[in-house]
Amino acid sequence: MSKSLETIKGPIKKELKQFESHFKESMKSQVALLDKIMYYIIQRKGKQIRPMFVFLSAKMFSDNIDESTFTAASLIEILHTASLVHDDVVDDAHLRRGFFSVSALWKNKVAVLVGDHLLVRGLTLALDKDEIYSLKAITKAFNEITEGELIQIEKARKLDIKEDIYYDIIKKKTASLMAAACSAGAYSTTKDKEISEKMWQFGEKVGIAYQIRDDLFDYGEGGSIGKPKGIDIKERKMTLPLIHVLNKSDRKTKRFIINTVKKHNKDSAKVNQVIKIVKENGGLDYAAGVMQNYKNEALKLLEHFPETPARNSLRELVNFAIDRKT
Repeated sequence: MSKSLETIKGPIKKELKQFESHFKESMKSQVALLDKIMYYIIQRKGKQIRPMFVFLSAKMFSDNIDESTFTAASLIEILHTASLVHDDVVDDAHLRRGFFSVSALWKNKVAVLVGDHLLVRGLTLALDKDEIYSLKAITKAFNEITEGELIQIEKARKLDIKEDIYYDIIKKKTASLMAAACSAGAYSTTKDKEISEKMWQFGEKVGIAYQIRDDLFDYGEGGSIGKPKGIDIKERKMTLPLIHVLNKSDRKTKRFIINTVKKHNKDSAKVNQVIKIVKENGGLDYAAGVMQNYKNEALKLLEHFPETPARNSLRELVNFAIDRKT
């Protein structure tokens, strides 16, 4: 059973409290409208999982957390926020974590500009602090995020996605930012590129497992409510449970699934029928098994490093992120 988030934060509690003011300071601007939107975003921030990965990755190798680690955490969080603002525009999403999205409140034009501002703000922060490794890590991640998004859009048109393409998409779209968080965090205290590369691999595996957990939530699997949403199908997103069942189905079932996703993805009855087919044909069990494999591979990589309170918390943070109910 996963430990609580407060327990996991133990070794970095002081740093996370300092980070809050560091992050708020880095978000300030000279424009009243921008400051209003930044305040709105900060007040509705999530669990801050990625900054936790940064600080624990740093503290696993040294107790001397300095400005370099705070800059890496701020950079990751700013650019993650930018990607969410842009995602809501692309997906025409009105809600984010139960609150109105920036695009819903201030319209798409402002949301795009806010996302652009955050991107530039993050990159400027890294340059001002001369944090070249963090800058390289995050620009690599963002390059992969945009590539992943475009591949997903292209494949949504044809619905010809196979498992290897799916893994490539989520590795780019979700896992790359988690990888950058772990890698930049480790480098901030070690200045060791070999260790940082191993931590990139660790974060990447965690990120893939994290995304598969999200896939399963859409089928009501493991969620706090337990009701399928089918949002991915409605948005023509091909996720692992669906891909697995599609690739092993007979011609008639395959035709029904593809036809529903392509032409009837707003028809709740047909979407629910697809969900039922996926559940009955082992799609969820298969995806859950793959998720656990990636999680176990990530945890195995941690064993290469000395055992410390930070390493133990990092292990528990992986369990929390993958076993979460929301």
